[in-house]
Amino acid sequence: MKRVALVTGATGGLGRELVAQLGAAGYRVRATGRDRTIGALLGAEFVAADLTIDPLAPLVLGVDVVFHLAALSSPWGTRASYQAINVTATQRLLAAARAARCDGFIYASTPSIYTEARDRIGLTEDSPIAARFANDYAATKYAGELLVLAADAPDFRTVAIRPRGIVGPHDTVLLPRILRAARRGRFPLPGGGSGLIEPIDVRDAAAAFLAADRHRATAGGRTFNVSGGDPRPVRALLEQLFARIGRTPRFVAVPTGLAMTLAGGGERVAAWLPSRPEPPVTRYSVMTFGYSQTMVLDRARDLLGWVPHYRVEDMIAYALPEQIDA
Repeated sequence: MKRVALVTGATGGLGRELVAQLGAAGYRVRATGRDRTIGALLGAEFVAADLTIDPLAPLVLGVDVVFHLAALSSPWGTRASYQAINVTATQRLLAAARAARCDGFIYASTPSIYTEARDRIGLTEDSPIAARFANDYAATKYAGELLVLAADAPDFRTVAIRPRGIVGPHDTVLLPRILRAARRGRFPLPGGGSGLIEPIDVRDAAAAFLAADRHRATAGGRTFNVSGGDPRPVRALLEQLFARIGRTPRFVAVPTGLAMTLAGGGERVAAWLPSRPEPPVTRYSVMTFGYSQTMVLDRARDLLGWVPHYRVEDMIAYALPEQIDA
């Protein structure tokens, strides 16, 4: 009998890839997400639902495993919005899945919980999280992760996957912001772009979630850091990306401390404006591009049988298959 999976956040880049991989692996897939038009094209049963307020029992009825990818992942927003989507919705979905007798719950967490104004090299799942979270996104995703891990039980195995900087053709978070910055002609680089970044191809990320369900008996109650395992200096990665799209913005090296100060000022101004527009640069962005963050992937290899297969060049080619005018 086919295993039945529910994928939340299925209309995002990771969700679309995971739905495809689950289908290819023989799962019967139910999906939910924000975009009904994309949902209708997924090749899965699509059920529209607001995870923060709608009854969730119909969504999880007959489901064996929940892949909870839905989140507010923007670097800028209100605390209430992050709390509702990243914590309350997770709590509600856990309760519904448990009541429906699902046997697995795989959660998309984030390595942003490690992010702070310093280099973090060779992070393992046991490395300390940031002394102070970089933003409300990181804080609420960690709160959601704790809820998920606390729910682990012999008949309800829960796993948290922390993918680093997912790159793929339907990305709505990382690549769009980089491309917008490229249009301005100048690209400020905190620390000159010497910090190491270790993104993951969306295909590898989806495979890690699938592996977590396959190995849920031994993976239950655990977190897993996953990345491309191919760290590159930020500037070198950006140069490859811009070459792919035919852009040559001028990189402007900015001392990291100054960039943090300017970003903090921009955030304070934006927070006072009625519409709270996202500032051009956030402190989180400065930490992401100005400091190194790399991971040790041993736990995912040893317990999930998972290793990354795609290098930076592969993921850029997959995300941007043709040269485009950014």
